[in-house]
Amino acid sequence: MGWYERLGQWSDEHRFGVDLTVTLVLAVVFVPASAAFSSAGASGVGTSGGWAAFWAALLLAPLPWRRSNPLASSITVYSVALVHLLAGYFLIFPADFAVLVALYSVTVYGPRWAHRTAIVSSLVGAVVLGVALGLMSGRLTDLATMVFFTSAFGGMTFLAVWAFGLVRRSRRETIAALVDRAERLEVERDQQAQIATAAERARIAREMHDIVAHSLSVIIAQADGGRYAAAHDPDAATRALATVSETGRTALADMRRLLGVLRTEQPRVAAPPGAAVGPGGTLALPGRGPVGAPPAGSPYGPAAPGHPAPASGATAALERAPQPDTADLETLVAQVRDSGMRVSFVRVGQARPLPPGAGLTVYRVCQEALTNVLKHAGPDPEVTVVVRWGATTLDLEVEDDGRGASAAAAAHQEARPGGYGVLGMRERAALFGGSVQVGPRPGGGFRVHLRIPVPALPGAAPGPAALPRPPGRVVPAPAPAASGRMAPGHPAAATAPPPPAVDAEPPHPALDRPTDRTP
Repeated sequence: MGWYERLGQWSDEHRFGVDLTVTLVLAVVFVPASAAFSSAGASGVGTSGGWAAFWAALLLAPLPWRRSNPLASSITVYSVALVHLLAGYFLIFPADFAVLVALYSVTVYGPRWAHRTAIVSSLVGAVVLGVALGLMSGRLTDLATMVFFTSAFGGMTFLAVWAFGLVRRSRRETIAALVDRAERLEVERDQQAQIATAAERARIAREMHDIVAHSLSVIIAQADGGRYAAAHDPDAATRALATVSETGRTALADMRRLLGVLRTEQPRVAAPPGAAVGPGGTLALPGRGPVGAPPAGSPYGPAAPGHPAPASGATAALERAPQPDTADLETLVAQVRDSGMRVSFVRVGQARPLPPGAGLTVYRVCQEALTNVLKHAGPDPEVTVVVRWGATTLDLEVEDDGRGASAAAAAHQEARPGGYGVLGMRERAALFGGSVQVGPRPGGGFRVHLRIPVPALPGAAPGPAALPRPPGRVVPAPAPAASGRMAPGHPAAATAPPPPAVDAEPPHPALDRPTDRTP
């Protein structure tokens, strides 16, 4: 900002003081000059210097308010000019320049109707002044000449001042509009930042709830079971402690990965030597099976002899593992199954890649539903997890026959403060245009149903009704692979579509023995 802009800004901040000072300086010069001008007889017939000085002071008196109150100031100046004209003081020079100052001030700082009225009044006043000066000469030719020249000169002067005031007014309005726009943009920026912060806080709250609630539920169930089985079955207690260790370690890695979005520094810990990525993006550590291959007692595998728990390098490698998706549902079911709950897993249809985040949504909804079964379903519930791949939708159903299926209890769970599970599931589904239905099922138990849209199968074959079946020919269905997916090299027959590929895992053999758990 230059000195001229700074001076103008300071002048706007101290309007009355600046205008009062300028008016007093002008009064020292203009009032004596106007008295001398009138004493020479130039103001009209029978004028005196004392009255001229009085009229000059009245003309200059309203000018200190020309910017703080331009409308009242200009009305006062115009009224004094009209009165002294009617009193016989046709022209008081140079005090009558106050009329030009008033016109400029009301044009720049006053309302639109005021400056338009002021310019019309100024032009009319120029004509009236010409007529008065012409009548003072007493000759008709002098009257016409005086009216013409006075009107032309006065009108051009008033129009020039008015035009200059309009330019200044336009600049002030432009600057005011830019300032207002900048202020609104700042407000919108702050609002967008607040909205983004709230959305990020909600996302972190959902992730933290899913990670902590599920992991702690499994850890508590395993710890209780290990405590009761320690005296009679030390091997079962050892397996429970191994599951507790692996579940806590995985939850810690997930939490660190989630909170990593809040860090700005680069990770300082490298992956341990020999660490590799197992099937489905899980981590395989030296001496340990890959996460996701459930050996005896734990979906993560017990620690091999001579190999202690992984250090911070393993945790850092876990932090860099990909987010879970639909391919990790079997591992999740195995983990919950190892906590002593009977869980069956069924997959129907052909799996396919999902958009980023959609697979994580399915995983988290299933995780939250199983966690709620652990916490609320009571002793020894039987749970069924069904993943149904349709043509354009994916349905996930988690049903149990526990005792936590009361409609009143469900409504209480929805209404109580701090219950973020169902809310988080619905928020996740809404992000991808899906929906979640939660409630008791007929015959007892509880049911969670998630449905989200998924990409359609590329080049999908027509339905079975549109395909003829050759008589006397039976086409066998392809055998499912060990993981439940269609084995490679066995495409679906076009002539006789096979029944849906269903992967139903039986309950875990270890669950046939009684398990002592708290509800």
